[in-house]
Amino acid sequence: MSKDNLIIKNFKPLHNKIYFNGGFFMEKRIVLKEKIVGLSISDVILVGVLLAVGAVLKFFVGSMFSVGMKPNFIIAMYCLAILLIKPKFFEAIIIGILAGGICQVFPGTPYINLISEPIGALVMALLMYLPLQIKKFSLKPIVATFLSTLASGSAYIGVLYMAFYTGANVKTMPISVFIVMVLGTAVINSIIVQVLYVPLKLALGRDKND
Repeated sequence: MSKDNLIIKNFKPLHNKIYFNGGFFMEKRIVLKEKIVGLSISDVILVGVLLAVGAVLKFFVGSMFSVGMKPNFIIAMYCLAILLIKPKFFEAIIIGILAGGICQVFPGTPYINLISEPIGALVMALLMYLPLQIKKFSLKPIVATFLSTLASGSAYIGVLYMAFYTGANVKTMPISVFIVMVLGTAVINSIIVQVLYVPLKLALGRDKND
């Protein structure tokens, strides 16, 4: 085949023809990558698996702790999920609602978690944008989980007392006891997430720059 008749074609290109002195042309391929909007299937599966693990741990391990400071595995797992997939704000809220729905299966004041967990998840998503690290060591897992657990716990206490003072039939404790419980849970949750984050991130091949 002579140069005059040479055509190099690529499937589904945007054609940019480049002419030469010899009279032949080549077709330049321009590849357009479709941007994925929203969570991928693997992200959704990961969130579901982590929330399920959190529910199982809360049922079996959480029951070993007496009333007081103890881990909240559901909060820890949705914080871990948000760290790994870095969702948009509305997606984080949906994750929080799902976590709050799972909490309804366990003993406690009903429905309050449907408010407190979306708040905790949203705080977690907001903290993803802060440069929380020392050199190459990321502080996001421990700091963000601690603050998100505080946000969730504070929202829970606030809604509980609002319900109490409006005449709802709910059980309360002195606010100082609640504060100690929330702080203790926040510390334990942050340690759990910090320990699990790096191994899971490496196993899943997630972003290594964080």
